[in-house]
Amino acid sequence: MKRIYLVRHCQAAGQEAGAPLTAEGERQANQLAVFLADKQIEYIVSSPYLRAIRTVQPLGELLGLDIHIDDRLSERVLSTEVLDDWMKRYEETFTDYNLKFQGGESSAEATRRGMEVIGEITARPERTLLVVTHGGLLSLIIKHYVSEFGFGDWKRLTNPDVYELQIYASDTSIKRIWK
Repeated sequence: MKRIYLVRHCQAAGQEAGAPLTAEGERQANQLAVFLADKQIEYIVSSPYLRAIRTVQPLGELLGLDIHIDDRLSERVLSTEVLDDWMKRYEETFTDYNLKFQGGESSAEATRRGMEVIGEITARPERTLLVVTHGGLLSLIIKHYVSEFGFGDWKRLTNPDVYELQIYASDTSIKRIWK
């Protein structure tokens, strides 16, 4: 059995790749490290965005683990154009997985890259791993395992948030464990 902790980054000061955590986000990152300290995590992989790396940095330091960076864990880009009704458009991507806006990525494309990471780390020798990503990609990874996970569930994700994915030879289970 593999256990993969899926983590959404802590509170950040913006959406750009270099956005740092807020003071509250830094506090949350330390709280998250304490929460995950006893989970026997052996391998950490993160989005290259600063807020994701800073989210897991206290845990990496506590456990003496390197943080491996994977660009495929970057947040999904809905569109490179400004969409005044972006929330409505985003909701549509939860039901039409091939819907794609100018310069953006469809849910199908984003899911594919997220699941490539999950597949690769599942093949690693470690039994307990941690993935740090963003709300959009995290929701698509969860939806891969729980088809009814939808737009409303995405809206209820918190910063941070933690889901535990257990992968057995013939079954998988996923549950939210952050409180």
